[in-house]
Amino acid sequence: MKVRKSMDGWFTIEEIDHATFAISEYQHWEEAHSYVLLGSRQALLIDTGLGISNIKKVVDDITQLPILVATTHVHWDHIGGHKYFSDIAVHHLEKDWLFHFPLPLSAVKKELLKEPCLFPEGFDIDQYEIYKGKPALLLNDQDMIDIGNRKIKVIHTPGHSPGHCCFYDIDRKYLFTGDLVYEGELDAYYPTTNPIQFKESIHKIRKTEVKKILPSHHTLHVSHQLIDDIWKAFKELEEKGNLKQGKGIYEYGNFSIHL
Repeated sequence: MKVRKSMDGWFTIEEIDHATFAISEYQHWEEAHSYVLLGSRQALLIDTGLGISNIKKVVDDITQLPILVATTHVHWDHIGGHKYFSDIAVHHLEKDWLFHFPLPLSAVKKELLKEPCLFPEGFDIDQYEIYKGKPALLLNDQDMIDIGNRKIKVIHTPGHSPGHCCFYDIDRKYLFTGDLVYEGELDAYYPTTNPIQFKESIHKIRKTEVKKILPSHHTLHVSHQLIDDIWKAFKELEEKGNLKQGKGIYEYGNFSIHL
């Protein structure tokens, strides 16, 4: 896997294959990943990260194709760079969040600064804003995004948020899992989350043939077994009557579930 840094050192660009790239923000505790998928007619950018540095400069260095931004979900750490793009797609259940974000700006800034971080030169927390805008495209479950000789299926996977989506690259069998599946703390404890839906969404993607899981946080190198491991954990919590908000954090080695 070829790896390089952006000019300001903030982003790490990793080549998944010749037409798929991860753009990562490893210096921040969120370790957020966005992904560029190249088609023959268009490029799909899955999420835009924290908005700390200009992700469009990195995308422009990868491709000159027109860009469609597909949003796994409208949380601040996934829409930070949306302001640099005009064609934004979100699930219809979260379109209003692009105008009325469910967290105040002060809470988002607190999260940004939660752990020490060497921000890039020019970043000013006082100037940081949450993206607001009108989506160009509303997504629904099983929609197909055709970027030219490459089709991406939208899989609605609520639980972490009402309109959370995974994106499935039909030919490559890559599954971009957003905040549904990754190694780290899976959050289903705040008001806009739903632990039961989270479990059902994990069950839903278990039916998908996956060659590579590409998550939105932390390590890119995720085992195929992780989906089944998370499913078993949720199922066990439900059987014991613990799949309810307010139950705390349950540890499972390389991931945890926060209820």
